[in-house]
Amino acid sequence: MLSRVLHYTADAILISTALAGIKRSTGLTPAVNKIEHEDVRSYAQKYLNMGEWIMDNSIVFMSNSSYFVRNNGNNNDH
Repeated sequence: MLSRVLHYTADAILISTALAGIKRSTGLTPAVNKIEHEDVRSYAQKYLNMGEWIMDNSIVFMSNSSYFVRNNGNNNDH
C-alpha cells in the first residue's frame, strides 16, 4: 500500500514538473482560474507552484554540476 502511494506521489511530482517545463518553453499553462471551487483552485495552484520550485532547484543543481553543460543551440559536440 505504501509503495503505491509513493509511486502515485512521484508520478504527480513528475507531471507537475513537466507542466512547469511546458510553461517555460511554450507559455502554455493550465487555466486554474477557471476552477470554480476556491479550495480546489488553491490546491491546483500550489500543485503547479511545486513543479516550478522543483524545476528551479533542478536547474540550480544541474548548473552547478560538472555532469551537465549548456548547449547554446550548437550541435557541434559530436
